[in-house]
Amino acid sequence: MEFAIGAVAACGACLMSNPMDVLKTRMQLQGELRARGHYVVVYKNIFHAAYAVAKADGILGLQKGLAPALFYQVVMNGIRFGLYRRVLDSGVISRDDGSVSPLGCVVAGAGVGVIGGFIGSPLYLIKIHLQTQAADSIAVGHQHKHQGFLSAVYSISSKEGIRGLWRGASTSIPRVGVGSASQLFTFSKSKDWLDHYELYSRDSWQSTFFGAMTSGLVISTCMSPFDVIATRIYNQGVDSKGRGMLYSGILDCILKISKSEGLRGFYKGWSAIYFRIGPHSFFNLIFWDFLTRLHKKYEKKE
Repeated sequence: MEFAIGAVAACGACLMSNPMDVLKTRMQLQGELRARGHYVVVYKNIFHAAYAVAKADGILGLQKGLAPALFYQVVMNGIRFGLYRRVLDSGVISRDDGSVSPLGCVVAGAGVGVIGGFIGSPLYLIKIHLQTQAADSIAVGHQHKHQGFLSAVYSISSKEGIRGLWRGASTSIPRVGVGSASQLFTFSKSKDWLDHYELYSRDSWQSTFFGAMTSGLVISTCMSPFDVIATRIYNQGVDSKGRGMLYSGILDCILKISKSEGLRGFYKGWSAIYFRIGPHSFFNLIFWDFLTRLHKKYEKKE
């Protein structure tokens, strides 16, 4: 049941945050491996990006990649939240007063994130491909030209084999590990802090809101470089042997972005990441909290 609760909560949040995910992906690919001032700025900021996408691709263009995004949430967050709830309920990282151990929280959060992210990697790959596809006037990054979710699965697996679906999976380890650890740690400790100072109880929606928005800020800052790297590697084109045409791996990607785009390159789309993660974290975590409490309530009655 813990896995189902995590999956349902994540899907509910994904429906609301996917448009911002599309904008984030486009902004991260804009000016790829080009110095500032040496490329056409298609997306000036998240508001302009939303307008540009809606104008060129229609309002539904803001929901590109929704199907694989939802399936990814089911797999990744179903596993992540499900395992994390099991760890919390086991008492391994909990203290007598109900608070959680900082180190235990970070380790558990990173561990469950890496597991979920690796298993769900093929869905993330396809999500990136579909979210990147755009009208020629606003296209950035490599355009894969898939006809849809199933078409992408068939196209990638037929050309690169089953292993091709896990291309770039290594980037999910630092990305999801850092993101998951920072989210669950900040969320849990924020609720502990509010409860300790008797501002809001751990079970209140105010506590969940404060914890989610705080964790969103921390995640955006900590995860942005890894998110940019993941987007670039997942989206790059491949040669006849399935090798990346721009990056041979994570280290190569880091070196090339540093050389051509500088430190700012690793924070492209930061605002879009926050405006996606903040609301996504809030709805995701509040759904998770609510469904978990509801499940425990009915479990006691039985």
